[in-house]
Amino acid sequence: MTPKTATSDPMATLDALARGEAASESLLKKIRAKEARVAVMGLGYVGLPLVRLFASKGFRVMACDVDQGKVDSLNKGRSYIKSVPSETIAKHLASGQLTATSDFKNLGKADAIFVCVPTPLTAEGKPDVSSIRATAKSIGAALRKGQLVILESTSYPGTTREIMKPELEKRGLKCGSDFFLAFSPEREDPGNKKFTMEQIPKIVGGIDDLSRAAAAALYREAVSHVLEVSSAEAAEAAKLLENIYRCVNIALVNELKMCFDRMDIDVWEVIGAAATKPFGFQAFFPGPGLGGHCIPIDPFYLSWKAREFQFNTRFIDLAGELNIQMPFYVLSKLEAALKSRGKKLQGARILLLGLAYKKDIDDPRESPAFKLLELLEQKGADVVYNDPHIPAFPSMRHYKHLKVKNVALTESVLGSVDATVIVTDHSEYDYEAIVKHSPLVIDTRNACGGLGRWKDKIVRA
Repeated sequence: MTPKTATSDPMATLDALARGEAASESLLKKIRAKEARVAVMGLGYVGLPLVRLFASKGFRVMACDVDQGKVDSLNKGRSYIKSVPSETIAKHLASGQLTATSDFKNLGKADAIFVCVPTPLTAEGKPDVSSIRATAKSIGAALRKGQLVILESTSYPGTTREIMKPELEKRGLKCGSDFFLAFSPEREDPGNKKFTMEQIPKIVGGIDDLSRAAAAALYREAVSHVLEVSSAEAAEAAKLLENIYRCVNIALVNELKMCFDRMDIDVWEVIGAAATKPFGFQAFFPGPGLGGHCIPIDPFYLSWKAREFQFNTRFIDLAGELNIQMPFYVLSKLEAALKSRGKKLQGARILLLGLAYKKDIDDPRESPAFKLLELLEQKGADVVYNDPHIPAFPSMRHYKHLKVKNVALTESVLGSVDATVIVTDHSEYDYEAIVKHSPLVIDTRNACGGLGRWKDKIVRA
């Protein structure tokens, strides 16, 4: 990480501090009066809820994205994400609190700019921060004095200081005196009805004290609790820790699932029993693989960065590798189940239930369903799917070659396939009817756990 260096001119330092304090005070007054205009760059599953949040708190919001389709949809009052109703978008448009644009030259009109762009992995498994870099360049081209920039995209410790800051300073403005820069990790959990974005605490770390204070003040106008940490790097690391914690524990129960399967022990029963302990244990559950934009990706961001410091994160890497193998395990269980019934996977008709990465949401990002689909097609299976939340097969970055038909979940469809594979345990599904009318069910989520009468047709995977 870039070390902090002192200037050789004390007067210049004092002048910069004075400019920074004046600019900070002016920005804080705007924020407290809700006169600050907010821009959100990246209108996906993080950015669009953030747009809704700040618009609902009385701020004027500029929604920005390179995807003209998203911009056009919002300007017509239509949402493309289930958790943000179209009625809400239309209301904020009508009130003048919301505008949407793909022209980043308009960013100079904003007082605060949130960056919520994708941070995937490359084909080699390395961090792909190209969207962050490109967005920083776009902001830098329009940057003016007094603006606050906050990165919310998950990345390795040092991204805000090493990538965002240099790009924003290229035209001569200085962070901490002319503009302010902070990191606050997104903590959006699609489908979580218990904790809304407003209720989830925000962690805030700045490049400097004034940047941290400005970002914290802005978030305090929208969320119930803000935790200020010592640096942008600490905030970046906190986000990675949250998701690595889940990745490692999910890998553990996935490994136990495979181990207990050989011992003829029900892993879900074991987890349920262990969870009765009132301290020292938190239940995690196995599945067909990791999904979502965070848990399958974030651990590898830290692993990559750690190598810069001659440190190998063996524990994290092992967990990631184990979770990646889970679709292969599901495939092996399906293949073995078909073989025991005198059938081959090649030419078999397979119905996959669920493309979303978890139940009751419309988010397919990094869902293990796509890897499983790819493996099934490579084996020569004829695959169809059903997902009430994803009626049209989405275009996926790593699976553009896949084209799978969505079929209605009828008795005739269930009876016509050789196996039904439950990938996502949506609440809408009638699991008893699914098992009753399917010749074979591969259950990766314990969705059929209470259907003992059909146990001869159910294979857990």
